[in-house]
Amino acid sequence: MPDSTTRLRVGSHDLSVSTELARSMSGDWDPSPLPADARVPARAVTPARRARLSARFPGERLVVPAGELKVRSNDCDHRFRPYSAYAWLTGLTGEDQPGNVLVLEPSGAHDHEAVLYTRPRSPRTGRAGRPADAFYRDRRHGEFWVGRRPDLTEAERLTGIRCADLAELGERLPPGREPSTDPELASALSELRLIKDDWETAQLQLAVDRTTAGFEDVVRALPRALAHPRGERWIEGVFGLRARAEGNGTGYETIAASGAHACVLHWTRNDGALDPAELLLLDAGVETDTLYTADITRTLPLSGRFTPLQRQVYELVLAAQEAGIAALRPGARFRDFHAAAMRVIAEGLAEWGVLKDAEGDLHRRYTLCSSGHMLGLDVHDCARARAGAYLDGVLEEGQVLTVEPGLYLQPDDLTLPPELRGIGVRIEDDLVVTAGGARLMSSALPRTPDAVEEWMGALLEGR
Repeated sequence: MPDSTTRLRVGSHDLSVSTELARSMSGDWDPSPLPADARVPARAVTPARRARLSARFPGERLVVPAGELKVRSNDCDHRFRPYSAYAWLTGLTGEDQPGNVLVLEPSGAHDHEAVLYTRPRSPRTGRAGRPADAFYRDRRHGEFWVGRRPDLTEAERLTGIRCADLAELGERLPPGREPSTDPELASALSELRLIKDDWETAQLQLAVDRTTAGFEDVVRALPRALAHPRGERWIEGVFGLRARAEGNGTGYETIAASGAHACVLHWTRNDGALDPAELLLLDAGVETDTLYTADITRTLPLSGRFTPLQRQVYELVLAAQEAGIAALRPGARFRDFHAAAMRVIAEGLAEWGVLKDAEGDLHRRYTLCSSGHMLGLDVHDCARARAGAYLDGVLEEGQVLTVEPGLYLQPDDLTLPPELRGIGVRIEDDLVVTAGGARLMSSALPRTPDAVEEWMGALLEGR
């Protein structure tokens, strides 16, 4: 339900406002308009996206909210990120979007008119639903607290969408299909994003390139991280600096897992020390300002050199990834690349004597999860798509996905020889399906053990 009127959120420690101060604050402000040529980066491609959605639901009102702020503690909110489908349809990705709603109103038998209901710039004088002092007193929406928003004319120019004051919606969303309560609409919004256009692919490549730079930062920072009692946190912070400096932030919580922590699939506590005798599994991605994220994993020897046993495990995972990548092509089933990778894993474990043979699914004790997923505005993109269009579907040119097999040899697993216990390895890359197969978007980061060692050595030596 939209919070369409400004209810002042003030802190318990805020000072009262005198009559004289209120009078002073109500005047003598420069208009300070946004630049006349300002546009959201996706403005040229969003009309076609809305048209595709419109064609799916002729004659029906479609309601796509940006989402609401969520409290982190007391009067502090979590950093806001708009709902991905809202960002995809409008091109609006900023922290000034809480409460905004895109409505596609039926217009004729087969078309819709898009109307963006938005909270406009904080007024310096009061009007209906907008207290005059909100711009300097309201901690949640006031311009002096959270920054400037565009006015309605500016918002229309930015997006190319007709804009109206959010206050016009009142206290309730208009009746219509809404993705949080309508599975069919939610599925359509996922399925329409399965194939990326050229603009989206370029944004994903930008995310990958900046993530590559973040991995290089991490390697350069290893000497200091190794000396810190929470070296994993140091690694997380170094990568996070790159993500915030060159993008919106990280696309998901960074996994900086050393030693046996790498056997925990989503290890995000990142509170461990680093041991030069062990491996570091780093799973991280920069999210661009347009909200497209990379998702890359490298497993690195903290000493700069793999031990023979570490190399053995690493090479099996690499062989599995190569088999998975080779299976990517238009018309192949989505599940084919996972099956190809797991066949290599199962055969390798059988050769080591860990499994009696490569048949069945007992290899999953040591690898467990799937070997990849779609990638885009969400790290696990298009998750509400129907199985027939995604998991049980076929690959198509323009889809972007990860291939990320791994081996997670738990430290307490008595089916393993002692020397293998506590080793976790994952290698993850981002690929776009092409007419002839797939292009490795993250090729700038080395994958073979020799190349990883050479790359680490050059960065640590400042070359």
